Amino acid sequence: MIGGQVLDIGSETKTLDRVDLEKLHAMKTAALIGFAAVGPAILLKSGEEAERALGQYGQLIGLAFQIVDDILDVEGKTEILGKTAGKDQSSHKATYPSLLGLDESKRLALDLVNTAISSVGGFDHYSYLEQLAGHILQREK
Repeated sequence: MIGGQVLDIGSETKTLDRVDLEKLHAMKTAALIGFAAVGPAILLKSGEEAERALGQYGQLIGLAFQIVDDILDVEGKTEILGKTAGKDQSSHKATYPSLLGLDESKRLALDLVNTAISSVGGFDHYSYLEQLAGHILQREK
């Protein structure tokens, strides 16, 4: 995660392509959320299949979370976000909307969430993980 933060700070005024942007967020936001998802499976010795599924789920929703965060920076309201809306653009940060546009960013976030939900189908007996993933798309802050 520290490496992702270093990449983030070092790229603030640079133009990143999609591969570099995804790498940055995979090492940062997705790594944090990914570990939170897989950690319990590791501690409970749930097995390789559960660890793989939950790790993939966490990485995917982590990336979706970051994409939605980038979208909210464009479309959100400062008083709801709890941070200054539009800050990424004024700081010339590489974001998914600046690279792909808003519509494509929203589609990508939806695809990631749907893939994440599919990846844990056999382990999500009460649909808690599905609900959590869906909330990422609905959040306003």
